[in-house]
Amino acid sequence: YEGGGELLCLGVVTILYVMFTWWRDIIREALFEGQHTLAVQQGLRMGMILFIVSEVMFFFAFFWAFFTSSISPVFNIGGVWPPTHIVAISPWGLPFVNTILLLSSGASVTWAHHAIIAGFKKEAMLGLNITLMFAVAFTAMQAFEYAGAPFSMSDGVYGSVFYMATGFHGFHVIIGTIFLAICTIR
Repeated sequence: YEGGGELLCLGVVTILYVMFTWWRDIIREALFEGQHTLAVQQGLRMGMILFIVSEVMFFFAFFWAFFTSSISPVFNIGGVWPPTHIVAISPWGLPFVNTILLLSSGASVTWAHHAIIAGFKKEAMLGLNITLMFAVAFTAMQAFEYAGAPFSMSDGVYGSVFYMATGFHGFHVIIGTIFLAICTIR
């Protein structure tokens, strides 16, 4: 696609600009202007809840596509799952390590959250830093998994569903890492 790289870079720069200005405005409104009334806080909370619900539905669609294709494989993929030309990744290798990293990051961010609520700043910072390390390790492991995968996104429904679901999940982890890094710096 001619010009695709430039368009991608423009999109990334635009997203980063919007994220920066949004965080700047939220911090300014909350700390310096005192505009975060109870109604504003509830609105922000409701917005996050609706965002999470929409993301659950988004990922549900990928799981639906995967289970539909695996439970009832169609003739044009050989009638078997995974398709005959696909060598599936063992779930006990890198995917298992990534699962451990994700569960560990969930535990450490929960620890940090409870420490923040209790007012224990050192424990909160430690929990957030551990969570960031887990998140960066997860992202690196996912990149390593993609580099060594024996199939590509263009390998039918198996490859497309695998890369779309895991890719969007990895993207969510990266966005969450940025959010937690901002919280840690603040």
